[in-house]
Amino acid sequence: MLRVHFSELDMARLRMAIRPDALWETVLSFHRLRESRAETVYGEWRSEARNRLNGEGRLLAPLIPSRGYFPDFLTPAEGVIGCDAAMDALHATPAERLHSEIDRLPSARALPGWIRGLAQGERRPLERLVRALRSYHEAAVAPYWPHIQARIEADRVVRGRALLDGGADGLLASLPPTMRWRPPVLEVDYPVDRDLKLRGRGLLLLPSFFCRRTPVTYLNAELTPVLVYPVEHARSGVPQQPRAGKAPAPPAPAAPGRTRVLGKLVGHTRSAVLLEVGGGCTTSELARRVGVSLASASQHASVLREAGLVHTLRQGGAVLHTLTPLGAALLRGGAPSDRAALGEHRTAAYPQVATRAATGARGVSRRG
Repeated sequence: MLRVHFSELDMARLRMAIRPDALWETVLSFHRLRESRAETVYGEWRSEARNRLNGEGRLLAPLIPSRGYFPDFLTPAEGVIGCDAAMDALHATPAERLHSEIDRLPSARALPGWIRGLAQGERRPLERLVRALRSYHEAAVAPYWPHIQARIEADRVVRGRALLDGGADGLLASLPPTMRWRPPVLEVDYPVDRDLKLRGRGLLLLPSFFCRRTPVTYLNAELTPVLVYPVEHARSGVPQQPRAGKAPAPPAPAAPGRTRVLGKLVGHTRSAVLLEVGGGCTTSELARRVGVSLASASQHASVLREAGLVHTLRQGGAVLHTLTPLGAALLRGGAPSDRAALGEHRTAAYPQVATRAATGARGVSRRG
């Protein structure tokens, strides 16, 4: 078990990541890629990603073991800014840090020559690592980025509502069952016994699409504290593949003319439901906003979910609906910047989602 110790100052400095982290998703997806279990959560993604790879997995495997510790420098803080910023930060990793973190790998003495060179601070192996990670990211993660963003944004909506309703205590209490808030300690299911004392630095909560079952944190307790945890994967259809790396814009208010056109397409009540989902609402809130019964609101949301326009997550006794990138693009009228989300480009499927990410999988920790 991991015990995260909070002070009053740490509670005040608790925060949520504003977007997915490019390198956390990249590294954690590499764990999912090597799993052999047949499943509907990552199974289709795994097949597609393997077909796109060109030897990157063989290069990365010694540095990212299938379980247990992997070097902290692989997931720099700049990952939340984007892939390019993260790769630049990785490329600038000091030689002494490369050496100390690679030396902690269980198989350090049997590593390939290029990784041993990396541990000695040689720049050419570091450039090779950056190229391999970028190539892997572009093949296995970037094509699904809008879908990853949508799942994580749905989780952020849930946590944001918990924060508004109950403050930092409410936010911590709302986290998935693998984490239990027992003030002033957050208890986290973890493969090893460990205490993380925040010491006034606060904690960054980072929801992750590819994290599974066991939350993850840095081994080095001196780094800015981060807790990566799995998002809930709700049942949904398979939306069209948008352009790699294109971030979905927040839904903008629809113009009256556009609303009428949307009403002709999906029906006036259903278009009103889609408009009112906006940044997220429960089924009961949706019914009140649209002026329909609870059963009718639930039925309309279900149809929109099956069409890939809405995500639905359960939070306690409530059901929370948020827009998908496709739904947001439809509300904006499919402007040129939204054509990728509307499926005018590549059409490979997103990962299928049918069960919680926390169900029946081995965890990944920084320390095995």
